[in-house]
Amino acid sequence: MAGQGFNEVYNLKGGIAAWQGLKAIGPAEVGMALVTGDETPAEIVVLAYGMEEGLQGFYVAMTSNVNDKEVAAMFTKLADIEDRHKEKLFKLYRELDPSVPDLETFEADIVGKVMEGGLTAEEFLEKNRLAMETLPDVLNMAMMIETQALDLYLRYSNKTKDEKTKGVLFEIAQEEKAHLAALGRVMDKNV
Repeated sequence: MAGQGFNEVYNLKGGIAAWQGLKAIGPAEVGMALVTGDETPAEIVVLAYGMEEGLQGFYVAMTSNVNDKEVAAMFTKLADIEDRHKEKLFKLYRELDPSVPDLETFEADIVGKVMEGGLTAEEFLEKNRLAMETLPDVLNMAMMIETQALDLYLRYSNKTKDEKTKGVLFEIAQEEKAHLAALGRVMDKNV
């Protein structure tokens, strides 16, 4: 978000009166371990695809971990949307590298190797279990992840010089923004 001119981001549920003075800490590069800064458009698409895979895994796992039917339905919808994002990214990748024969080869031989060493959805959930004990915790975690996805897509779309890649990444960024708004509405209704 800093790359887009947002120096500070606040969750203002309850207005400024609800803020207890907590601030996000750490450098903007946290979570960017797989990003070197000189990726090609194809490499950016692979990283984005891996992120979508992680997001989808998170939402699928959360669907069975929440008791609220409306929230579970929203997580199912978000998981489906991440699947559509993966389809767009795979299509874009094939335009950049037509030598990839099919989705299975792309996922196994290209995405799997690049994302090796990153957390699986299960590992992420286990590592953050204590931070997701209540519905507001889960919604806050989902909003944090969507914010990071939005930020990453905006950074990637600004970085790439390939207009087609820029357009697809910006479009997905706008959809991640809509996910954030949907999560905010659920938060307002349930918290």
